[in-house]
Amino acid sequence: MTTLDDCRALDAQDPLRALRDQFTLPKGVIYLDGNSLGVLPKAAPARIAEVVAEEWGRGLIRSWNTASWFDLPQRLGDKLARLIGAAPGEVVCTDSTSVNLYKVLFAALSQQKDSGRKLVVSERSNFPTDLYIAESLCRERGFTLKLIEAGELQGPGSVLTDEVAVLMLTHVNYRTGAMHDMKAITAAAHAAGALTVWDLAHSAGAVPVALNESNADYAIGCGYKYLNGGPGAPAFVWVHARHAGKFEQPLSGWWGHAAPFEFTPHYRPAPGVGRYLCGTQPIISLAGLECGLDTVLAAEAFDDGRGAMAALRAKSLALTDLFIRLVEERCAGQGLSLVTPREHAQRGSQVCLGRGEGAYPIVQALIARGVIGDYRAGDSQMPDILRFGFTPLYLGFEDVWNSVEHLVQVLESGEWKREEFNRKNAVT
Repeated sequence: MTTLDDCRALDAQDPLRALRDQFTLPKGVIYLDGNSLGVLPKAAPARIAEVVAEEWGRGLIRSWNTASWFDLPQRLGDKLARLIGAAPGEVVCTDSTSVNLYKVLFAALSQQKDSGRKLVVSERSNFPTDLYIAESLCRERGFTLKLIEAGELQGPGSVLTDEVAVLMLTHVNYRTGAMHDMKAITAAAHAAGALTVWDLAHSAGAVPVALNESNADYAIGCGYKYLNGGPGAPAFVWVHARHAGKFEQPLSGWWGHAAPFEFTPHYRPAPGVGRYLCGTQPIISLAGLECGLDTVLAAEAFDDGRGAMAALRAKSLALTDLFIRLVEERCAGQGLSLVTPREHAQRGSQVCLGRGEGAYPIVQALIARGVIGDYRAGDSQMPDILRFGFTPLYLGFEDVWNSVEHLVQVLESGEWKREEFNRKNAVT
């Protein structure tokens, strides 16, 4: 059996433990919800205050030039590119994940408009906003959205036929933590003549991503989860270089113009991914996102030549392995089932536990104890989910032990049955 001393020994040997000092963590809290909202970087309040008081307050409109506000989306995109296997100049940070998905899916459909292909394929278990955006675009542009199960993508009976225009997937599933093989699936899609759109919301800053090596076409993702950019932080867009000069952008705002300050009456798109910008950029939010990106990039000091994500991934797998092992050792007979894949190659940086009864109040009881995870409702094929995200930047092995100890106590005492834990909040 794994002991608390074993976990403390792992912390003592952890080369990444100093990265925790970058964050403001409330005393007595074990934060296992970085897959929904990352922790506040210590640098963020001072940086945001500087932008407000100095750059906006004193510099005023001059700061678009003097403080380099104008090219901030591209500069942050170049930082982010180091975390997702992209090259400089291929990523911009802008808008929301949903808006960016609309842009790239529109672009992909435009490329396929004369191909005779009329299907957009996605998983039934994909994040709902992705499906809503796809449903809307398909209806507007004469395509059909086909929802499938994960096992239908490859092998005999694959749904990747010559009818498929676009394959739209989330790399790591939001509810189960299951991770796709991006390179293999992209190759299968291309062999069938389809383009790929990848949502990296639960991947960027959490697992190694190799967009160029995988030969993907389009990708989007958010800045407020594992990238620690703050609530509602700007998202990002990546486009493969082979598409950079020919894709259409449906939201052709002035910030995506080749020369915004020429003020011409007709749109001329900026070169490359810059045309994915639309309106005036949210500088204060982008400043917060940069602080978050810097916390992840700080792991580059500990890599072995493979980049920041290799070191973070090794610790992430160790943390999630430990959590799974402790739950199975200490919570046997309590009705919990492992929903997240055991195989490292198929697992993101979260562990999801299924339970037929009480998943929501169990999570609420844990939150009351300072162990913050979250709940996701099940469906006809899956039980309700207790969802726990493991961010190696600020979580340690003793945190894992203590979180499971609280889970044991909540289950064995039955405190989750208390009325206050069974009242549903607006955000679960």
